[in-house]
Amino acid sequence: MELPHKGVYTRLQRSEIHGIGVFAIVDIPGETDLFSEVESEMVWLKEEELKLEQLPEAIRKLYEDFCVVKEKDGETLYGCPDNFSNLKISWYLNHSQTPNVYCDEDYNFITLRDIRAGEELTVDYDTYSL
Repeated sequence: MELPHKGVYTRLQRSEIHGIGVFAIVDIPGETDLFSEVESEMVWLKEEELKLEQLPEAIRKLYEDFCVVKEKDGETLYGCPDNFSNLKISWYLNHSQTPNVYCDEDYNFITLRDIRAGEELTVDYDTYSL
């Protein structure tokens, strides 16, 4: 059995940027896939089937705060965890226009440079979400 900390580089803690953020707990080399050890499915839902305006505000806020939003074939799609109780730590990355992490086409989060322990990890939301 592997220990639960294998492949873990980060933790959640209070952020000066916004609310909760993702912070390095060890030094992380550049080009590291931060969350490769975590298995979680992202599902894509059409905006029209969500009927967001009909949902209670607290539920609607989950979609606003944690979904990847994109346009495809003229439709707005929301990418979210298969269940909001399955949010993995990457959903808590805060936005920056000068990020130290990028999101690839498969929604993997990769460090752009070496990261020091204690540093907050950020990503540019505009590169993968509307």
